[in-house]
Amino acid sequence: MDIKKIVREPIFFEPNRVYRTYLGGAGYEKEFTDKGECVDGSFPEEWVASKVKAINPVYFGERDGVAVVKDTKLYFDDLLRDYEKDLCGPYVYDCLVKFLDSSIRLSFQVHPTKEFSRKHFNSEYGKTESWLVVATRENAKLYFGFKDKITKEELSELEERSEYERDVMGKLLHGVEARVGDIWLIKAGLIHAIGAGCTVIEVQEPTDFTIQPERWIGDYHVSYEEEYIGLDKSTALDAINYDIYGDNAVRYAKVTPRVVIDEGNYKKEVLIDYADTTCFAENRHLIKKGGSFTPTFAPCVYICLSGEGEIKGDSYTRKIKKGEYFFLPYSARGKFEITTDSEVELIECLPSKQD
Repeated sequence: MDIKKIVREPIFFEPNRVYRTYLGGAGYEKEFTDKGECVDGSFPEEWVASKVKAINPVYFGERDGVAVVKDTKLYFDDLLRDYEKDLCGPYVYDCLVKFLDSSIRLSFQVHPTKEFSRKHFNSEYGKTESWLVVATRENAKLYFGFKDKITKEELSELEERSEYERDVMGKLLHGVEARVGDIWLIKAGLIHAIGAGCTVIEVQEPTDFTIQPERWIGDYHVSYEEEYIGLDKSTALDAINYDIYGDNAVRYAKVTPRVVIDEGNYKKEVLIDYADTTCFAENRHLIKKGGSFTPTFAPCVYICLSGEGEIKGDSYTRKIKKGEYFFLPYSARGKFEITTDSEVELIECLPSKQD
């Protein structure tokens, strides 16, 4: 194994399915894997080029959630630590990318701001996130904010009632139809939930901090520790922005993509830029036969959303197809070209805005 070669080329990974307390995964498998039988289960998320450890009630090892480089036993967090200059140069790779697929409504939840995380979790990162809807099942919905104005005290009381009224919290949320191609930005503090039947690519800050003031996720009973991730209830509920509700919450979260390059056989579309959030950025690249794309910024992650293509450069050639993904090291920027004999669509996920 030539590690010095690995850290100078596109890095692919072993499958990295992560346990969650909700059910799903079949939609992801159907769209993005070669599995014949696609079944919903307790591993509904694929964590892409992850250096983040999952916070789970079930133990799957010290590195649960951390990606392993393909055909090796190298954990990605170790590689980032030991070959920081090659992989990241002067930058920090500080986002987490996921495929997420739901067969039930996820918990009613909120994520902390950087300031909240700094104070209560000793972390410089909160959990602002974005969703790109890539597939849906029938009647799929997404939820943003409360339907109506609510106070912390009212929410606390409803959380108690959710022990016996399982969907009382879901009735509070403002739902919209999930449509393929839509892009949403869920800033820290915004109450939200992913409904049943959604497959999304999620780009987020690199933590697993989720406050979920609801006693049930489907048939799974949520413990107090899981609801508030070690905080007391009052402190945890302070993470919520109670001033965003109704249609304003949907407008607050909706992002309109914009085309910045269109050359016929190559198109670049900005999905999330640093004017939307400084936490990460996200672009879509569509390449047709005769066109090409050379990634010039790294570190970042690329997901093949559709089609198939070829990565070439620096005595390296590798096919890429729908559902595959790779991390591009800093030392590889500008050295590899992506082409196709037909059409290939790539989602580019960049880390936070840095000097």
